[in-house]
Amino acid sequence: MQTRPTFRLVTALAAGAALTLTACGNRDNGDNGTTGSDETPATAPAAGTEDSTDDADDAADAAAQTDDAEDTADDAAGTAAAGESDGEFPVTVDADNGEVTIEERPERIISLSPSTTESLFAIGAGDQVLAVDSFSTYPEEAPTTDLSGWDPNIEAIVGYEPDLVIIANDMNDIVASLEAVDIPILVSGAPADVDSGYDSLAGLGLATGHVDETAGVIAGMRAAMDDAYAEAEDAEGIRIYHELDDTFYAASSNSFIGSVYEQMGAVNIADEADTESTGYPQLTEEAIIEANPQLIVITDQVTYTAEDVANRPGWDQIDAVINDNIVVVDADIASRWGPRLPQLVELVAQALNQVNVPVGR
Repeated sequence: MQTRPTFRLVTALAAGAALTLTACGNRDNGDNGTTGSDETPATAPAAGTEDSTDDADDAADAAAQTDDAEDTADDAAGTAAAGESDGEFPVTVDADNGEVTIEERPERIISLSPSTTESLFAIGAGDQVLAVDSFSTYPEEAPTTDLSGWDPNIEAIVGYEPDLVIIANDMNDIVASLEAVDIPILVSGAPADVDSGYDSLAGLGLATGHVDETAGVIAGMRAAMDDAYAEAEDAEGIRIYHELDDTFYAASSNSFIGSVYEQMGAVNIADEADTESTGYPQLTEEAIIEANPQLIVITDQVTYTAEDVANRPGWDQIDAVINDNIVVVDADIASRWGPRLPQLVELVAQALNQVNVPVGR
């Protein structure tokens, strides 16, 4: 009997281990949510630190990087030893709907999740994608259809004769329906944090026969994220408000994007309102004004502009408005886990660095 490699989300690929921020979500026209981050950047050395101390710190950093490289190599060797390499099937993938065995390399994949669609094309599995949902608008070559991940039509999906279906949530009992007709289905929801996001991406690599390419994508993301975080050198303690719509739903630190801000050291004014850790609490205007955010973030999919936000009654006393620190971000990148995440981190890092903190505030 042939041994079936089993993919474990916690230890999947060497490149998937690391970066302690978080990610998650689904709340916009396809995705928009998240949950949680844990660590904030290390405190910068105190002013007046001598060169010798800097040299010692640099040496320590270099040693740490060497250790990381060795760990990555060891993990990669372990992955290969376990048989988790490109082209080996059957494989068993740990998904949100449990362990799913894929007997052969899938060639007719349906993705009903914008995040998954982006990831599949990024890891080199785009040629295997047969159809995607109506919200999967990136990349341009994605075969967008009128299929829905939020209200999936079982008959329409089966009509494509897929050999693998990937969806963010088990809507309309789609898992049981597809299992009944022997079509493998993976439920790959919004990751709980960035590490989990890397693990989920690695799982897609295993499921599609692109383990090595996926490892490279994850390694590239990690490096780009590190570079982007390094740009947020002055973000510590800055108060931030990420607005989702004009009813004042916001992203807290228990969300995908909120975890990015926490990793940078910013203070999320929505955290106090997120008593149930949903990641998306609703605030009041009074609470927002009182919290006095120094940076306000909105997306390019809302029906209003940064100028509209600045002109709201009473908001002229908010630091972010006074200092023209309202930034507009790409809604897709801000709401979806995927390879474009470093772009968002870089943009927000630049915005945080431009925050002008008034004296006495």
